[in-house]
Amino acid sequence: MTPIGNLRHRPARRLTQLYAGLVLYGVSMALMINSGLGLNPWDVFHQGLSELTGLSFGTVTIAVGALVLLLWIPLRQRPGLGTVSNVLVIGLVVDAALALLPTGGSLGVRGAMLVAGIVANGAATGLYLGARLGPGPRDGLMTGYVARRPGRSIRLVRTAIEVTVLALGWLLGGTVGVGTVAYALAIGPLTQLFLPPFTVAGPRGPAPGPVAPLSTVRADPAPGPTSSA
Repeated sequence: MTPIGNLRHRPARRLTQLYAGLVLYGVSMALMINSGLGLNPWDVFHQGLSELTGLSFGTVTIAVGALVLLLWIPLRQRPGLGTVSNVLVIGLVVDAALALLPTGGSLGVRGAMLVAGIVANGAATGLYLGARLGPGPRDGLMTGYVARRPGRSIRLVRTAIEVTVLALGWLLGGTVGVGTVAYALAIGPLTQLFLPPFTVAGPRGPAPGPVAPLSTVRADPAPGPTSSA
């Protein structure tokens, strides 16, 4: 496999895939928001903060991503290009998409937007992670914590973090609904479906250095998959 963050192998393909994935991730978030049927845990938190502060959803997503990235310092995590791009690109795209996509409509239309958003989020996660240019800030926080404390379960840590941000977001007025449950049930299988065909194969021979297994991270907000993104 290609080492995470190493751009010497197939840079054009990997950069194109990275940014296509991040743009699609932002659009998928906007579709779920406009459906009004529920968001993933981190986006419930982002929406709650947006309601509290009056800042746009995308601005809050960027600010939270940057703050989470600061928590990497004591964990001795090093961000990749994909990590920094995740913080900036998804927030900008979600605001643009929210301004362009329709809102409201019948329950059937909103349900279709929810389904499209969840599927697009899974595809975006596969594209973004498959480029192997670094995890998103929220996923890096999770995997970095577990790496520093090997006895901890990554599933338990992830669940604890996401339940916490979900509860905080709900208390702040974020939308929790059927979409929240649907996302939780679907994002794992969707990522498993999309990740293999989008993963960029590395050059022949052993990779120079350890590579974190893709199964431990997803896209965020998610980072998203880990998953805004």
